[in-house]
Amino acid sequence: MGLGRNFRRWGMRAFIAVMVLSPQAASADSLTPERITAALSKLELLAEGVVADGGVPGLAIGVVYEDKVVFLKGFGHREAGKPEAVDADTVFQIASLSKPVSATIVAALVSEGIVSWDAKIVDLDPAFRLSEPYPTSELTVRDLFSHRSGLPGTAGDDLESIGYDRAEILHRLRFVPPLSSFRAGYSYSNFGLTEGATAAAKPTGKPWEEIAEEKLYRPLGMTSTGSRYSDFIKHANRAALHVKVDGVWAAKVKRNPDAQAPAGGVSSTARDLSQWVRLVLGNGVFAGETLIKADALDQTHVPLMARGKNPVSGGESFYGLGWNIEFGRHGLSWGHAGAFSVGARTLVTLFPEEKLGIVIVANAFSTGVPEGLSESFADLAFDGTVEKDGIKAWDDTYAGLFGPAIAAAKATYAAPPSPARPAGLNSAYAGRYSNDFIGDAVVSSAGDALVLKVGPAGARSYSLKHFDGDLFLTFPDAETPDVPSGVSFVIGPDGKASAMTIEFLDGNHLGTLARVGD
Repeated sequence: MGLGRNFRRWGMRAFIAVMVLSPQAASADSLTPERITAALSKLELLAEGVVADGGVPGLAIGVVYEDKVVFLKGFGHREAGKPEAVDADTVFQIASLSKPVSATIVAALVSEGIVSWDAKIVDLDPAFRLSEPYPTSELTVRDLFSHRSGLPGTAGDDLESIGYDRAEILHRLRFVPPLSSFRAGYSYSNFGLTEGATAAAKPTGKPWEEIAEEKLYRPLGMTSTGSRYSDFIKHANRAALHVKVDGVWAAKVKRNPDAQAPAGGVSSTARDLSQWVRLVLGNGVFAGETLIKADALDQTHVPLMARGKNPVSGGESFYGLGWNIEFGRHGLSWGHAGAFSVGARTLVTLFPEEKLGIVIVANAFSTGVPEGLSESFADLAFDGTVEKDGIKAWDDTYAGLFGPAIAAAKATYAAPPSPARPAGLNSAYAGRYSNDFIGDAVVSSAGDALVLKVGPAGARSYSLKHFDGDLFLTFPDAETPDVPSGVSFVIGPDGKASAMTIEFLDGNHLGTLARVGD
């Protein structure tokens, strides 16, 4: 495995992990061009089969081996029920697969001496604050890319869902209490990483999206890749997002992720992403030219935070800088998955010692198809046979993650008490409410019903349906329109609500707003 080179690249901690966790890791000697060719032919059949069976409407795959793109193909359709086929140049929204892409972009800035992984955010972006002064003063780009800032994982996602832009979301993170002590816990945060990326770009005087093009997309010829939603929708050959409705894939919801572009806003193709895979596997060298210095890129693959075991393979998993680092049955791998609950699933898996990598982009959620295909290909490449049905195993895993939460929400509000307590007059609830994090919220009458408006200038509107007493229900998620969430009021001595708690904005206990006016 080249342990001396591994020691220099990953340091003592990773070296120990390789030896302890994967003592019989696969060797590059077990791979041959013939075995790769055989594995690719079977991968193609597996992909064709999963699309034919309705696993996803469409997907595209790129495979790189020894600095060559050895497989590149699309399967299925861009949108269910329509004839346009997915090909290698179909543009997909790649969701959190954006994170390792963004880590590569920051590595390019580090390589040029523009910024350091250990640069303090307070120096790069003095306006940014966490909730406590010490972490604010010590926070670095490395902390944010490894998700160890203490920010709760969902911090800011709720504000994005009600229409706030990136600048306002990042400003309001100062009101979010920490989930763990600074650098003591791993909590995967979209807007934490977004701050790390945008702060790293500050010394250039250019916006993140422009830096991404300048440092990565253009040098690699990734002509269909962008970090703006407008970059995605300008392409006619693009994949729609799909969720299942009554057991059938449907393109229901669009997703503009500009607010969290470094963490989830990249759109790309299997062809373009394969070029990025070549660069990463080449340790910063692309087409014979060093584009990123090895020591800057190597830092992204140092295992910093423990993530536990892979839920299907059982491999020990860590997080570096925008990358998962895993020690599994095929040795060391680097990877990352991506998902939008409104209909995207993506995955990259690299085996750096073997110079082998696979990227899969799919247009549906939730599904374990990318992981299942990737693991099946690895089994075929390393062992010549598939160990188990990876797609089913990962489908079951995702069902276990999301199914119980949805079922619990439905069960909580399945039926009101009997008899249900009556609501007060609409005038008791109508009024303006506010807190520092969510901002203003307005409850008003709409005929006999109540309507809640939140977000900038009341950007999002939700109908409230009486459930019991001063508790109302709303249905905030377009992709799960039958899943309720509560909005409850506290009635003051004057007979009017003095406060309101919005359950779907209360994940970090910041969903209670005080009345500030009628």
